Amino acid sequence: MDALMFILLGMVVVVCLIISIYTFLHNKMQDYIIRINEVEAIIDNDLRDKYDNLNKCVSIIKGIKDLEKKIDEAMFDEFIRLKTKKISNFDLDRALVEHESLMISLKEKYKEIKDNEDLKELFRKIEDNNDNLSVHKEYYNKNIAEYNKLITLFPTNIIAKIGKYEEKLFFDRKDMSDDDYNDFKL
Repeated sequence: MDALMFILLGMVVVVCLIISIYTFLHNKMQDYIIRINEVEAIIDNDLRDKYDNLNKCVSIIKGIKDLEKKIDEAMFDEFIRLKTKKISNFDLDRALVEHESLMISLKEKYKEIKDNEDLKELFRKIEDNNDNLSVHKEYYNKNIAEYNKLITLFPTNIIAKIGKYEEKLFFDRKDMSDDDYNDFKL
């Protein structure tokens, strides 16, 4: 009878240990998922702020009297259509970088843009947006790297399979586990 009780007690201890380990590792994975989701929301807000600031730049540039004959307004059409497109934050980020480059080239080309105080303030805000985005993307990618490690390493890979967790892509959509080298182009 004592041997049976000892075996049952041992089994209960093993089951409790397995449940504790499973819970700990599952919570660790959930912690990374929460971190990733939170920073995705922050990046989304940063991108919206950057879009709004660039949009204000477009409005001011279009309103500068001396420039209306020099600048073709069609160059802003793609930027204006961004608001109606359903694109990922990654694609929005790339599009905003392109339009920011356009604004910077216009600023360097036209004194009226460079000397405009409202535009100077907006360019400063855009620079702040870029700094925030850089920090948040770095944090996002760091957490994605840790999360993806958990997905692939034993014993958390078992929990990942049970929970149907899958690897996530870095913010720049680079997939480190495939053979597609085109996603590393700038």
